[in-house]
Amino acid sequence: MRFIHDWLHALYQWTCRLAASPKAVWALVGVSFLESSCFPIPPDVILLPMILENRQKAFRLALYCTIASILGGFFGYFIGAVLYNTVGVKIVEFYHYQEQFDALCQQYNVYGSWLVFIAGLTPIPYKVITIASGVTRLDLLSFTIASVLARGGRFFIVAFIIWKWGRPMKDFIEKKLGWLTLAALILLVAGFYAIKYL
Repeated sequence: MRFIHDWLHALYQWTCRLAASPKAVWALVGVSFLESSCFPIPPDVILLPMILENRQKAFRLALYCTIASILGGFFGYFIGAVLYNTVGVKIVEFYHYQEQFDALCQQYNVYGSWLVFIAGLTPIPYKVITIASGVTRLDLLSFTIASVLARGGRFFIVAFIIWKWGRPMKDFIEKKLGWLTLAALILLVAGFYAIKYL
């Protein structure tokens, strides 16, 4: 148990050092873009320590994260619309969602925009939804509006919380890192599991 505790704190310190480096913004933008189409790790793991290190840049960082995530969503849409049979299907199979994905696509005529909004705001894997949006040719304007509201809402809420209560939040994270990591993993798994019931 002590080993896991030490490892988590070492990883946290490494992330904080990355957040303070000049390359941090590019890492944030890259992860935000890829998470919307194929990458499993959410950008929050970089966004949080970056804001904690420099609260004055909280909303600028949230904007970078939002823009990159929306552009990544368009890439996911493109994969679904144009490259599904070669690339998209491999991504869906990697996450073991083929059966659920087929059922999900059937709901898009009625719930498409809401599915994009819910997935963009919650731990539900946004990449599966962006690809499904492309496969079903969800109206691009509806897709864009839902993505902007959901992704912007999610990242700006995080930015506001850390900007407002940054120092106490940093102390709390450092004291409760193990439990917070466990909670984050549970949310991530729950998000992947929830897609089966959409």
